[in-house]
Amino acid sequence: MGGIGKTELALQYGWKEWHNKTYPGGICWVNGADSDPGLNILSFARQYLKLTILDEGTLAERVAYCWRNWLAGDTLIIFDDVGDYQRIKDFLPPKQEKRFKVLITTRREFLAGTIENYAVEVLDEEPAVDLLRSYVTDGRIDVEIEQAKLLCRDLGYLPLALELVARLLKRRKDWTLGKIRDKLAEKGLDEKILQRDPKFADEMTAQRGVKAAFDLSWQELDSEPAAQKLALYLSLFALAPFPKSLIEGLFPDEDKDEIEEWLTDSLVDLNLVQCLDNGWYELHTLLRRYFRDKLELSADVETAKKAYCRAIVPIGKAIPETTTLEDIERFEPLIPHLTIAADELVTWVKDGDILGLFTGLGSFYRGQGRYQDAEPYLEHCRILTRQRLGDNHPHVAVSLNNLALLYDSQGRYSEAEPLYQKALSLYKRLLGNNHPNMAQSLNNLAELYRNQGRYAEAELLHQEALSLRKRLLGDHHPDVALSLNNLAALYYSQGRYSEAEPLLKKALSLYKRLLGDNHPHIASSLNNLAGLYDSQGKYGEAEPLYQQALSLRKRLLGDHHPDVAQSLNNLAELYRNQGRYGEAEPLYQQALSLRKRLLGDHHPDVAQSLNNLAELYRNQGRYGEAEPLHQEALSLSKRLLGDNHPDVAQSLNNLALLYNSQGRHGEAEPLHQEALSLRKRLLGDNHPDVAQSLNNLSLLYDCQGRYAEAEPLYQEAIAIALRTLGENHPHTQTIYRNYLLMLSKLPDEELAQRFPAELVEIVRGLR
Repeated sequence: MGGIGKTELALQYGWKEWHNKTYPGGICWVNGADSDPGLNILSFARQYLKLTILDEGTLAERVAYCWRNWLAGDTLIIFDDVGDYQRIKDFLPPKQEKRFKVLITTRREFLAGTIENYAVEVLDEEPAVDLLRSYVTDGRIDVEIEQAKLLCRDLGYLPLALELVARLLKRRKDWTLGKIRDKLAEKGLDEKILQRDPKFADEMTAQRGVKAAFDLSWQELDSEPAAQKLALYLSLFALAPFPKSLIEGLFPDEDKDEIEEWLTDSLVDLNLVQCLDNGWYELHTLLRRYFRDKLELSADVETAKKAYCRAIVPIGKAIPETTTLEDIERFEPLIPHLTIAADELVTWVKDGDILGLFTGLGSFYRGQGRYQDAEPYLEHCRILTRQRLGDNHPHVAVSLNNLALLYDSQGRYSEAEPLYQKALSLYKRLLGNNHPNMAQSLNNLAELYRNQGRYAEAELLHQEALSLRKRLLGDHHPDVALSLNNLAALYYSQGRYSEAEPLLKKALSLYKRLLGDNHPHIASSLNNLAGLYDSQGKYGEAEPLYQQALSLRKRLLGDHHPDVAQSLNNLAELYRNQGRYGEAEPLYQQALSLRKRLLGDHHPDVAQSLNNLAELYRNQGRYGEAEPLHQEALSLSKRLLGDNHPDVAQSLNNLALLYNSQGRHGEAEPLHQEALSLRKRLLGDNHPDVAQSLNNLSLLYDCQGRYAEAEPLYQEAIAIALRTLGENHPHTQTIYRNYLLMLSKLPDEELAQRFPAELVEIVRGLR
């Protein structure tokens, strides 16, 4: 590659071995680019070896005479900057004369099969900084070390560019590295910094600046316009490796063997493109800028940009909505090239391709929980589809839905709702009531309502979505399984466990049959069924499902994903319910840390994690640690979800329990009453959480000796628990035991007068 330092390396090697007296026969330097190599050798022999060379015979014969009469001992012959092996072939020392060693520098990847190649690469970061430091000795490099590293990166660690910049810095003692970076960013290879200053004529091996060095290789392609055209097209790729399939996609009408010839026999051979492993290629940062500058001035610029977008868009369309680690690994190397189309070349993306390109990028990031990275692409998609296609187009509805889904995932429910509603309205108007996109839109809006605790509104939409999907897609389709799972989740939220269980089992069975055992939907289904069993007190059945879901999510999604955080939280909750506090705590902490890192500090899931960890501390009697977490969870839930949400009721209930455990009954009572009122209003009178609130308020009155107030609440709680959880559920048993313990505090006369003898005996036995 031009500017890599080939000549400098050869010179330094030559001088080193001259001083070491390694070559007693001498060291001969032959310019292989600008003069006739044969005449160069003759001139050297006459001047330094004092050979008398007759003018008879061919040039090759006279050079051969020189080799026969050279000084005794090992000899080094350096041919510098050889572009064509044929120019030096006839003038090489005879192979049988082993004392002659030949060193050739070239921009070519391949000169001849008999020559052993050594590729000279750009510098790594540390030696690149050292090179700057070797010229600029006033300490500036270390004072601005981070800027120095960035400057090296900007210059692609190319020695010639680094030397030119360093020499300027040496002269301009008041210049900062940041100033030079700004100038390079503005003008690139046209910046004077990268041109060879005549003042350095006696100090530098290089005879030209960076752009001029690249020009030499470019000029060698003058007879190969197709290869030059390919180089210009390649400048559109990002500064990242790209596969041959994408290169071929730029020229769909050309023969692949022809493209291979332009690429390998021309660009790679001249080190203008680097060939990596497995059919991937890469451009140096400065060469990319060099080619891009030429492209912008060429007649092919419009055609090239359209071809690039045409080749890259199918990748965006191929990214699935639900991504796994395998998907991420497959698409991640291509994402930089997709973003070029979205960020720089969107003008040349066809109107109908906007949705596929931006949705693909959004799915790639959203699928990893990288919501902030996904948002600008999904937002831009919404704007562009509307600008390009008008207000009444299905792609506009899809873009609205996708952005709403992202907001929903972030807990930004108030921003998501109008987008979902607008998408639904648009689908109805454009596609009619009988279309799969309508079902998806209904499902998504229903899930938003469920997340907001608006269960009655959610149920109607989920049932409509399920019915529509069955009618349009049949009973055996992944979307039908999704609707079954989501409707079951709604029933679970409402405490309708007997209705939820068969739906969850059916969804899981359907997913396994349609998607196999290794799919994120399987993990979600296992998690939901485990949650149901956990709520029913069937801990032995819940635990293996939670563990299976966690393992599957880690394998499919990686360790850093919101769904993994959810599984960690749920398994911890199961352990807490069983009193396995030592096992629960590290899982709660992992889940909280992961959620904060992925979702930010302001997300409903973070509030849930804070609340759950606080409950664990309360259960362990660590009240001082629990209180600030409970207060933070309550404040966060109110801010994100509003005052009327089941999660707010849960936080109020748990903070009240903490105060009660500390004997702070006056502070606990209004919170318990508020939680009970909120749960009844949101969940109805027949919900396990209502039974929990009734029990907790009863327990508070019980602790204060207010038995007459506690008793009817206990009885109401027991009745609800029996109806919704059954008599063998741990929560039902706990409420019943609390009730009996309260009765044991009453006088015997009152017990005998009010209750059957059998119950009186049980109560007396508890004293």
